[in-house]
Amino acid sequence: MYQTINGLTIRSVDYKEADKILTVLTEDRGRLTVKARGVRRKGSRLKAAAQLFSFSRMTLYENNGRCTLQEAEVLEPFTGLQRDIAVLSLASYLAEVLATEAEDAPVDDEVQRLALNCLYALSNGLAPASVIKAAFELRYMAMAGYAPQLRACTVCGKEMPERPTVALEAGVLHCKGCAVPGFSGRQISLTPAALSAARYLLACDLKKLFSFQLPEEDLRRLGVFTEAYLLSCMERSFRTLDFYKTVGETT
Repeated sequence: MYQTINGLTIRSVDYKEADKILTVLTEDRGRLTVKARGVRRKGSRLKAAAQLFSFSRMTLYENNGRCTLQEAEVLEPFTGLQRDIAVLSLASYLAEVLATEAEDAPVDDEVQRLALNCLYALSNGLAPASVIKAAFELRYMAMAGYAPQLRACTVCGKEMPERPTVALEAGVLHCKGCAVPGFSGRQISLTPAALSAARYLLACDLKKLFSFQLPEEDLRRLGVFTEAYLLSCMERSFRTLDFYKTVGETT
């Protein structure tokens, strides 16, 4: 059966002598594993679509649950990601996060849109990398079903807690002086401004995801929280994140 999809290549692995195995993020079918035959040969008309970060209109042939790339037209290559090693390494981290779940794991319909917005902003320098990273981490966790409860202190009910703190494993907000019942794990302190920004990221339209500004220290605290929360929820580390930190995460 033939089908046409718009897919974002989030993983590209060499296979045999001239093939690649792609992980493609789609809008309504989640992640697909796609074999791209002969794309490593010189002159392959499918080569561009098999590159990491390429967003393409793909024609696939599916047989017994296995997809093979037949035709492709690149819609957005995100060539601006190549301009700087820090930008490229951050994009690689986003792709590794997106490709982590199993192919049959459910994917929110807006995950592809989130990924495209973040890569476009990175590629074109539309927002600081630290803003894009924090926005992606928190919104993606929400889309994956791990939205933290940040509306009010879970113990006393204050909407703006004194010295707001998030219990990572429980995913709940509380005042520094309020102990979360039955929880003694890692906690991250936020500033009021960082908390407001986190609430904004969870609720805003994706078109306005990067439309917020924070002083440097508040942005740093937000970034510490979003990264720690994602790592806690996913229960793993990412080699691309480690590399990003070595090449300059302040871009």
